[in-house]
Amino acid sequence: MSRSEAAPARPGDTPLWDRGWYRYARQLRSPNFGERPVAAVVDLIVIHSISLPPGQYGGDEVQRLFTNRLDWNAHPYFEGIEGATVSAHFYIRRSGELWQFVSCDDRAWHAGISSYRGRENCNDDSIGVEFEGLEGGLFETGQYESAASLCAAIGERYPIVHVAGHQHIAPGRKADPGSGFDWARLQDALAWPHRHFPDTI
Repeated sequence: MSRSEAAPARPGDTPLWDRGWYRYARQLRSPNFGERPVAAVVDLIVIHSISLPPGQYGGDEVQRLFTNRLDWNAHPYFEGIEGATVSAHFYIRRSGELWQFVSCDDRAWHAGISSYRGRENCNDDSIGVEFEGLEGGLFETGQYESAASLCAAIGERYPIVHVAGHQHIAPGRKADPGSGFDWARLQDALAWPHRHFPDTI
């Protein structure tokens, strides 16, 4: 059975997108998601940073966390996050390799208690992008290149007018991606207006 026979294309599907799944990302589906509110307008991209354990790269711990398969006993740090049920739409490895866990048409669990552009609960109308990295640390060229391509593709499908960090939507509670993230570099690569980005850059 062909794809078109199995499931007809939906509004918004393009050569880059299939039901909110980006065709150039590796898919690993997370159970940690829900439906967006009916009236939600997806106009915000939220940038995060994550590494498990903090500062260690290259393993599969982040993928395991987002799919509820992390061994809480594998490292002392994991005891402090035991039981967490979280996800993001995308994860960009240090190499620039891109993973997707939740359809962008759905609500991933990445923002937590948050507020931005006069709206609460940023999970409702945002897309979460995790960079493999340490909060406050530097990020790799391949990650910025992958993020620029991804954000451009997201902007083609969704009416994005804001890009912010977790630190901007949950100030005082979160500080990622932190001072090492080069916002100007991402903005220049996208050629999006300055008003799309946090006032602090």
